[in-house]
Amino acid sequence: MTRKTILITGCSSGIGYDAAHALHKRGWRVFATCRSQADCDRLISEGLESFPLDQSDTASMTAAVEETLSRTGGTLDALFNNAAFGFPAAVEDVPTDALRSIFETNLFGYHELTRQVIPIMRAQGHGRILNCSSVLGFAALKMRGAYNSTKFAMEGLTDTLRIEMRGTGIDIVLIQPGPITSKLRQNSIPHFEKWINWQASARKQEYEDKVLKRLYEDRGTDRFELPASAVSDKVWQALTDESPKARYKITTPTYLMAVLKRILPTRMTDWLIDRM
Repeated sequence: MTRKTILITGCSSGIGYDAAHALHKRGWRVFATCRSQADCDRLISEGLESFPLDQSDTASMTAAVEETLSRTGGTLDALFNNAAFGFPAAVEDVPTDALRSIFETNLFGYHELTRQVIPIMRAQGHGRILNCSSVLGFAALKMRGAYNSTKFAMEGLTDTLRIEMRGTGIDIVLIQPGPITSKLRQNSIPHFEKWINWQASARKQEYEDKVLKRLYEDRGTDRFELPASAVSDKVWQALTDESPKARYKITTPTYLMAVLKRILPTRMTDWLIDRM
Protein backbone atom coordinates (compact mmCIF):
# COMPACT_ATOMS: atom_id res chain seq x y z
CA MET A 1 0.00 0.00 0.00
CA THR A 2 1.38 3.43 -0.98
CA ARG A 3 2.16 5.59 2.01
CA LYS A 4 0.46 8.96 2.35
CA THR A 5 2.83 11.90 1.95
CA ILE A 6 3.00 15.19 3.85
CA LEU A 7 5.24 18.25 3.72
CA ILE A 8 5.67 19.98 7.10
CA THR A 9 7.39 23.31 7.76
CA GLY A 10 9.15 24.40 10.95
CA CYS A 11 10.29 20.96 12.11
CA SER A 12 13.44 21.90 14.04
CA SER A 13 11.55 21.83 17.36
CA GLY A 14 8.16 22.04 19.02
CA ILE A 15 4.96 21.33 17.12
CA GLY A 16 6.55 20.61 13.74
CA TYR A 17 9.20 18.30 15.22
CA ASP A 18 6.67 16.26 17.17
CA ALA A 19 4.18 16.08 14.31
CA ALA A 20 6.87 14.88 11.90
CA HIS A 21 7.91 12.03 14.18
CA ALA A 22 4.34 11.15 15.14
CA LEU A 23 3.13 10.90 11.55
CA HIS A 24 6.26 8.98 10.53
CA LYS A 25 5.55 6.41 13.26
CA ARG A 26 1.97 6.10 12.02
CA GLY A 27 3.13 5.18 8.53
CA TRP A 28 3.12 8.49 6.67
CA ARG A 29 6.00 9.51 4.47
CA VAL A 30 7.02 12.80 6.05
CA PHE A 31 9.10 15.54 4.46
CA ALA A 32 10.18 17.46 7.56
CA THR A 33 11.66 20.82 6.60
CA CYS A 34 13.66 23.40 8.56
CA ARG A 35 15.37 26.67 7.74
CA SER A 36 18.89 25.46 8.50
CA GLN A 37 20.74 22.53 6.95
CA ALA A 38 22.14 21.63 10.38
CA ASP A 39 18.62 21.00 11.72
CA CYS A 40 17.78 19.02 8.59
CA ASP A 41 20.85 16.86 9.12
CA ARG A 42 19.75 16.18 12.71
CA LEU A 43 16.31 15.07 11.54
CA ILE A 44 17.85 12.83 8.88
CA SER A 45 19.96 11.17 11.58
CA GLU A 46 16.70 10.51 13.46
CA GLY A 47 15.23 8.64 10.49
CA LEU A 48 13.22 11.39 8.81
CA GLU A 49 13.44 12.76 5.28
CA SER A 50 14.45 16.41 5.58
CA PHE A 51 15.68 19.32 3.48
CA PRO A 52 15.73 23.12 3.88
CA LEU A 53 12.67 25.34 3.52
CA ASP A 54 12.62 28.98 4.57
CA GLN A 55 9.12 30.46 4.57
CA SER A 56 10.47 33.95 4.10
CA ASP A 57 12.23 32.97 0.85
CA THR A 58 10.19 32.14 -2.26
CA ALA A 59 13.12 30.43 -4.00
CA SER A 60 13.64 28.20 -0.96
CA MET A 61 9.97 27.21 -0.92
CA THR A 62 10.01 26.46 -4.64
CA ALA A 63 13.12 24.31 -4.27
CA ALA A 64 11.53 22.41 -1.37
CA VAL A 65 8.34 21.70 -3.33
CA GLU A 66 10.39 20.52 -6.31
CA GLU A 67 12.44 18.26 -4.05
CA THR A 68 9.27 16.83 -2.56
CA LEU A 69 7.77 16.08 -5.97
CA SER A 70 11.00 14.52 -7.20
CA ARG A 71 10.79 12.06 -4.30
CA THR A 72 7.07 11.26 -4.66
CA GLY A 73 6.79 11.13 -8.43
CA GLY A 74 4.80 14.35 -8.60
CA THR A 75 2.15 13.93 -5.90
CA LEU A 76 1.55 15.22 -2.39
CA ASP A 77 -1.31 14.25 -0.09
CA ALA A 78 -0.99 16.94 2.57
CA LEU A 79 0.74 20.15 3.63
CA PHE A 80 1.09 21.32 7.22
CA ASN A 81 2.06 25.00 7.32
CA ASN A 82 3.53 25.33 10.78
CA ALA A 83 6.68 27.51 10.81
CA ALA A 84 6.23 30.82 12.63
CA PHE A 85 7.85 33.15 15.11
CA GLY A 86 6.79 35.91 17.48
CA PHE A 87 8.19 38.59 19.73
CA PRO A 88 6.61 40.46 22.66
CA ALA A 89 6.03 44.21 22.35
CA ALA A 90 3.38 46.86 22.60
CA VAL A 91 1.94 47.76 19.19
CA GLU A 92 3.19 51.33 19.55
CA ASP A 93 6.76 50.02 19.93
CA VAL A 94 6.74 47.71 16.88
CA PRO A 95 8.50 49.29 13.87
CA THR A 96 6.57 48.81 10.65
CA ASP A 97 9.54 46.95 9.16
CA ALA A 98 9.33 44.50 12.07
CA LEU A 99 5.68 43.90 11.27
CA ARG A 100 6.57 43.31 7.62
CA SER A 101 9.21 40.82 8.73
CA ILE A 102 6.88 38.70 10.84
CA PHE A 103 4.13 38.76 8.19
CA GLU A 104 6.68 37.54 5.63
CA THR A 105 7.10 34.26 7.51
CA ASN A 106 3.85 33.85 9.44
CA LEU A 107 1.43 34.72 6.64
CA PHE A 108 3.00 35.40 3.25
CA GLY A 109 5.08 32.22 3.50
CA TYR A 110 1.96 30.17 4.21
CA HIS A 111 0.21 31.80 1.27
CA GLU A 112 3.08 31.26 -1.17
CA LEU A 113 3.63 27.63 -0.22
CA THR A 114 -0.09 26.91 -0.36
CA ARG A 115 -0.32 28.46 -3.84
CA GLN A 116 2.52 26.24 -5.03
CA VAL A 117 0.90 23.10 -3.65
CA ILE A 118 -2.72 23.65 -4.75
CA PRO A 119 -2.10 22.90 -8.47
CA ILE A 120 -0.53 19.57 -7.50
CA MET A 121 -3.51 18.62 -5.34
CA ARG A 122 -6.01 19.91 -7.90
CA ALA A 123 -4.42 17.75 -10.60
CA GLN A 124 -4.54 14.62 -8.46
CA GLY A 125 -8.07 15.38 -7.24
CA HIS A 126 -7.42 15.41 -3.52
CA GLY A 127 -5.33 16.91 -0.73
CA ARG A 128 -5.40 18.49 2.71
CA ILE A 129 -3.81 21.75 3.74
CA LEU A 130 -3.45 22.40 7.47
CA ASN A 131 -2.56 25.88 8.72
CA CYS A 132 -1.26 26.20 12.26
CA SER A 133 -3.00 29.18 13.81
CA SER A 134 -3.41 29.82 17.55
CA VAL A 135 -5.84 30.89 20.22
CA LEU A 136 -4.24 34.25 19.43
CA GLY A 137 -5.79 34.00 15.98
CA PHE A 138 -9.18 34.93 17.41
CA ALA A 139 -8.44 36.26 20.92
CA ALA A 140 -5.82 39.01 21.13
CA LEU A 141 -3.46 39.27 24.10
CA LYS A 142 -1.64 42.50 24.89
CA MET A 143 2.08 42.68 24.12
CA ARG A 144 1.50 40.13 21.34
CA GLY A 145 0.25 42.50 18.65
CA ALA A 146 2.65 41.47 15.89
CA TYR A 147 1.99 37.75 16.37
CA ASN A 148 -1.75 38.24 16.99
CA SER A 149 -2.15 40.15 13.73
CA THR A 150 -0.46 37.46 11.62
CA LYS A 151 -2.69 34.77 13.08
CA PHE A 152 -5.89 36.82 12.77
CA ALA A 153 -5.00 37.44 9.11
CA MET A 154 -4.25 33.76 8.58
CA GLU A 155 -7.66 32.77 9.94
CA GLY A 156 -9.39 35.07 7.46
CA LEU A 157 -7.28 33.85 4.55
CA THR A 158 -7.81 30.21 5.54
CA ASP A 159 -11.58 30.59 5.95
CA THR A 160 -11.79 32.14 2.49
CA LEU A 161 -9.67 29.42 0.93
CA ARG A 162 -11.76 26.69 2.59
CA ILE A 163 -14.91 28.08 0.97
CA GLU A 164 -13.20 28.53 -2.41
CA MET A 165 -11.89 24.94 -2.41
CA ARG A 166 -15.32 23.36 -1.92
CA GLY A 167 -15.87 20.69 -4.52
CA THR A 168 -12.21 20.38 -5.51
CA GLY A 169 -11.32 17.51 -3.18
CA ILE A 170 -8.91 19.78 -1.31
CA ASP A 171 -9.75 20.26 2.36
CA ILE A 172 -8.51 23.35 4.21
CA VAL A 173 -8.14 23.11 8.01
CA LEU A 174 -7.11 25.41 10.85
CA ILE A 175 -5.17 24.00 13.81
CA GLN A 176 -5.68 26.23 16.89
CA PRO A 177 -3.29 25.47 19.77
CA GLY A 178 -3.14 27.36 23.03
CA PRO A 179 -0.05 27.14 25.28
CA ILE A 180 2.14 24.31 23.95
CA THR A 181 5.63 23.31 25.04
CA SER A 182 7.99 24.68 22.38
CA LYS A 183 10.91 27.02 21.81
CA LEU A 184 8.70 29.89 20.67
CA ARG A 185 9.80 32.06 23.61
CA GLN A 186 13.51 31.35 23.17
CA ASN A 187 13.27 31.83 19.41
CA SER A 188 11.59 35.21 19.88
CA ILE A 189 14.55 36.70 21.74
CA PRO A 190 16.68 37.58 18.68
CA HIS A 191 13.70 39.28 17.03
CA PHE A 192 12.87 41.21 20.20
CA GLU A 193 16.47 42.36 20.58
CA LYS A 194 16.68 43.35 16.91
CA TRP A 195 13.48 45.36 16.68
CA ILE A 196 12.24 46.56 20.07
CA ASN A 197 13.77 49.60 21.79
CA TRP A 198 11.98 48.98 25.07
CA GLN A 199 14.31 51.27 27.03
CA ALA A 200 12.87 54.27 25.14
CA SER A 201 9.28 53.10 25.42
CA ALA A 202 6.57 54.89 27.38
CA ARG A 203 5.89 51.39 28.76
CA LYS A 204 9.45 50.81 29.96
CA GLN A 205 8.30 49.87 33.46
CA GLU A 206 5.87 47.29 32.08
CA TYR A 207 8.66 45.71 30.05
CA GLU A 208 10.89 45.55 33.13
CA ASP A 209 8.18 44.18 35.42
CA LYS A 210 6.58 41.64 33.12
CA VAL A 211 7.93 41.21 29.60
CA LEU A 212 11.65 40.79 30.29
CA LYS A 213 11.11 38.32 33.11
CA ARG A 214 8.82 36.18 31.01
CA LEU A 215 11.12 36.42 28.00
CA TYR A 216 14.46 35.64 29.59
CA GLU A 217 13.68 33.59 32.70
CA ASP A 218 13.02 29.85 32.47
CA ARG A 219 9.90 29.58 34.62
CA GLY A 220 8.90 26.06 33.67
CA THR A 221 5.60 25.25 32.03
CA ASP A 222 2.73 27.71 31.87
CA ARG A 223 -0.67 27.04 33.35
CA PHE A 224 -2.70 24.75 31.07
CA GLU A 225 0.38 24.11 28.89
CA LEU A 226 0.30 20.82 27.00
CA PRO A 227 3.09 18.93 25.23
CA ALA A 228 3.45 19.22 21.46
CA SER A 229 2.05 15.70 21.16
CA ALA A 230 -1.40 17.14 21.94
CA VAL A 231 -1.18 19.06 18.66
CA SER A 232 0.12 16.01 16.80
CA ASP A 233 -2.97 14.07 17.89
CA LYS A 234 -5.25 16.75 16.41
CA VAL A 235 -3.14 16.93 13.26
CA TRP A 236 -3.65 13.19 12.88
CA GLN A 237 -7.41 13.66 13.24
CA ALA A 238 -7.42 16.50 10.73
CA LEU A 239 -5.58 14.32 8.21
CA THR A 240 -7.62 11.16 8.70
CA ASP A 241 -11.18 12.30 9.51
CA GLU A 242 -13.35 11.47 6.50
CA SER A 243 -14.87 14.94 6.66
CA PRO A 244 -12.41 17.16 8.54
CA LYS A 245 -13.62 20.00 10.72
CA ALA A 246 -12.81 23.58 9.81
CA ARG A 247 -11.01 24.05 13.15
CA TYR A 248 -9.29 21.74 15.63
CA LYS A 249 -8.82 23.36 19.03
CA ILE A 250 -6.13 22.30 21.49
CA THR A 251 -5.77 23.25 25.20
CA THR A 252 -8.28 24.57 27.72
CA PRO A 253 -7.57 28.28 27.01
CA THR A 254 -8.49 27.83 23.34
CA TYR A 255 -11.85 26.25 24.16
CA LEU A 256 -12.49 28.76 26.96
CA MET A 257 -11.71 31.82 24.84
CA ALA A 258 -13.90 30.53 22.01
CA VAL A 259 -16.84 30.34 24.44
CA LEU A 260 -16.14 33.72 26.04
CA LYS A 261 -15.89 35.43 22.65
CA ARG A 262 -19.35 34.09 21.79
CA ILE A 263 -21.20 34.93 25.00
CA LEU A 264 -19.56 38.04 26.47
CA PRO A 265 -19.64 41.64 25.27
CA THR A 266 -16.34 42.83 23.82
CA ARG A 267 -15.60 45.20 26.72
CA MET A 268 -16.09 42.42 29.26
CA THR A 269 -13.81 40.11 27.26
CA ASP A 270 -11.18 42.87 27.07
CA TRP A 271 -11.40 43.33 30.85
CA LEU A 272 -10.82 39.62 31.47
CA ILE A 273 -7.95 39.33 28.97
CA ASP A 274 -6.27 42.41 30.45
CA ARG A 275 -5.95 40.53 33.74
CA MET A 276 -4.35 37.42 32.28
